Amino acid sequence: MRIGDVAHRAGVSTRALRYYEEQGLLDSERTATGQRTYAESAVERVRLIQQFFTAGVPSRTILQLLPCVDTGQASPEVFAVLEAERRRITDAMTDLAAARDALDRMIDIAHHPTPEHCPALREPAWSAHVA
Repeated sequence: MRIGDVAHRAGVSTRALRYYEEQGLLDSERTATGQRTYAESAVERVRLIQQFFTAGVPSRTILQLLPCVDTGQASPEVFAVLEAERRRITDAMTDLAAARDALDRMIDIAHHPTPEHCPALREPAWSAHVA
């Protein structure tokens, strides 16, 4: 199957397929003229790779996981890798939630400014001494 066919059926760009090959995630054969050809199973493999990326798993980790997909057997190390990825994503979500909450506070202050939060609303120090 040619690269354009795989890309179309898997819903990705040809550039993505070339990247997957570069990262060692996908294999292709070359014709005498240098064109890439893929096995029929490449479409399913690309969809799986996309699921990993959607889950936030980086390509270097996907590369570690694919042999287990190919054999149908996962090792304790693979589960440890997946659990580490989950912890990494959970930590990132916690950080993002804190950033969102801080932004919510800033938005609320912008909508309801008070002298405590907005120096422009404070009485200037020199106005108290005006006679």
